[in-house]
Amino acid sequence: MERRVVVTGLGAITPIGNNVDDFWKGIKEGKCGIDRITAFDPTNFKVKLAAEVKGYNPEDYFDKREANRLDKFSQFAIIAAREAWKDSGLEREKENMERVGVVLGSGIGGIGTIEKNQTKMLEKGPDRVSPMYIPMGILNMATGNVSIEMGAKGESIAVVSACATGTHCVGEAFRMIKHGYQDIIFAGGTESSITPLSVAGFTNIKALSRSEDKTRASIPFDKERNGFVMGEGAGILILEELEHAKKRGAKIYAEIVGYGATSDAYHITSPALDGEGGARAMKLAMEEAGVDPEDITYINAHGTSTHLNDLCETKAIKLALGEKASKKVMVSSTKSNIGHLLGSAGAVEAIICCKAIQDSFVPATINYKVPDEECDLDIVPNVGRDHKVTYAMSNSLGFGGHNATILLKADVFGDGGKKHLS
Repeated sequence: MERRVVVTGLGAITPIGNNVDDFWKGIKEGKCGIDRITAFDPTNFKVKLAAEVKGYNPEDYFDKREANRLDKFSQFAIIAAREAWKDSGLEREKENMERVGVVLGSGIGGIGTIEKNQTKMLEKGPDRVSPMYIPMGILNMATGNVSIEMGAKGESIAVVSACATGTHCVGEAFRMIKHGYQDIIFAGGTESSITPLSVAGFTNIKALSRSEDKTRASIPFDKERNGFVMGEGAGILILEELEHAKKRGAKIYAEIVGYGATSDAYHITSPALDGEGGARAMKLAMEEAGVDPEDITYINAHGTSTHLNDLCETKAIKLALGEKASKKVMVSSTKSNIGHLLGSAGAVEAIICCKAIQDSFVPATINYKVPDEECDLDIVPNVGRDHKVTYAMSNSLGFGGHNATILLKADVFGDGGKKHLS
């Protein structure tokens, strides 16, 4: 028997807020978290800007020994997981932790640790490589560390699909609960890859904006867009089987009602030019949810601020929803606020969809100036809107041709959305 799946807890650490409340406040206020890179000296780099987590001191969250044994991407994951669990009101002593899973991914993993140890080996020899290098650097360790930290003994897996990772993690966790394999899952993504090698690599593949004006660097759907801005952080959602949540009187942010995952089978970095793969993901999510295109209130777009992504995603939305519905739906990219969090992007954007539903507020695409006639959607330019959100969709696309869409619903109990929005 298929089961219903709801979101009962949220946790985040982002470039505009180190918890969900501060992050969402920043989104509503149109705050921009982009600035000059501080993680390393970018003087000799063509790209100078990134969206870093601000005021972060690991010893505010971990003792010194523990912090030294965790790459920052794992630290971020644990921080977000702790917040999400606390927000959910779940208690370890009252749960069967063998039915609590972790589906958490990262696009790049512990690349900061990898770079440091490579340098150490070249300068001082192989014996100086840290014995913690492997368990800090490998990509599944955010998943493992969250499982250990939170005592989650169910399925613990790391999904990796580049910039679609976070959405795939939420979607796959949704399916695992829907089909009875788990009751509760920590689902999301984490990333901390603002490092010299990452920035150089993305720069040389011509993916990053070289603008030095932080208000004109991440400008999704703007005609002058010229690349994305790297961001960092983590987003984790507690997904829970509906009856389990109801039994304990949990607050419910939204219900996940649809998930679509497809491949372009086209190119290693470019989306399919006609948007067909992304459109199929959206259609699959709507089919699973049993909704029509006209029912969708808001789409949090992948919206990276690259020329091809925003053009192809516009085509995908029109193809999936049809001309009539695509003209009415509100579409925004919050990467204008926080840059592109790579493997964490979809998870953080799923949190935005939950908060948009809870607060009846549609975020803006900030720093927008020059309309592009080829991206002629309602992108909610510069100022967010107070508007009831019944169905919110979140899209993610990743290098390699990965497409993922999740669909969230407000009215869980059929009461106009009143009971669950606490």
